[in-house]
Amino acid sequence: MRWPPALAVGAALTAVFLGAAALSFLWTPFPTDGMDIAARLRPPGGANLLGTDHFGRDTLSMLMVGARTSLAVAVIAVGFGMAAGVPLGLLAAATRGSLVDEVVMRGNDLVFAFPALVIAILITAVFGPSAFNAILAIGIFNTPVFARVSRGAALALWTLDYVRAAQVAGKGRARISLEHILPNIANLLIVQGTIQFSLGILAEAALSYVGLGAPQGTPSWGRMLAEAQTMIALAPHTAVFPGLTIVLAVLGLNLMGDGLRDLTDPRLRRAR
Repeated sequence: MRWPPALAVGAALTAVFLGAAALSFLWTPFPTDGMDIAARLRPPGGANLLGTDHFGRDTLSMLMVGARTSLAVAVIAVGFGMAAGVPLGLLAAATRGSLVDEVVMRGNDLVFAFPALVIAILITAVFGPSAFNAILAIGIFNTPVFARVSRGAALALWTLDYVRAAQVAGKGRARISLEHILPNIANLLIVQGTIQFSLGILAEAALSYVGLGAPQGTPSWGRMLAEAQTMIALAPHTAVFPGLTIVLAVLGLNLMGDGLRDLTDPRLRRAR
């Protein structure tokens, strides 16, 4: 089966960032845990391919190590949201119209009333800024997203003949949800997970930018932008490269999500 162009481009971009994050565990052009004041704010070129920041740290090395933080926070947060939201959505669909369904959906509405940044501020006020708290905030915000998507998709399947046949055969709603509903909405959840992954990277960058994400000294794309904001006029590369990295990472994941949707949608497959 031929991949849609969006999927191929998105997968290639995503692979580059995942590869850079993995490589940073073994090698970076320069250490990121030290300062070299004599080399501060060097322009791109030479040994420092993307220049250096205001502490003399190599920008390319910081971006590679920062990819570990940004991608890890996004992956774990989306995984948390999926692990919590999908069962809630399946439960709500299986008990449609009941008190359980109403409680789950009104709880989702309550979480949606508080953006991820507000949730992060509340968590940080209690526990302090850290990558774990950023994961918790983004994960909580992702939970109702997956709950709504899985509930909507599951409701459509509960009316189909093979599900009714399973009910007639004596299978309980929990077993039907696991054996018949979940496998048939897995593709939709994967696509949604890819999209939420890109939003998770943006959310982590935003939280780190305002000091609610990765702690001081931990390389992160958002923190690199925050530290570069006072240096834009003097050394624009310190802001351009982290910003461009975030844009390309989010673009790659969005393209991959669109491509996966096109690849798994039977109507689009027939059109091709």
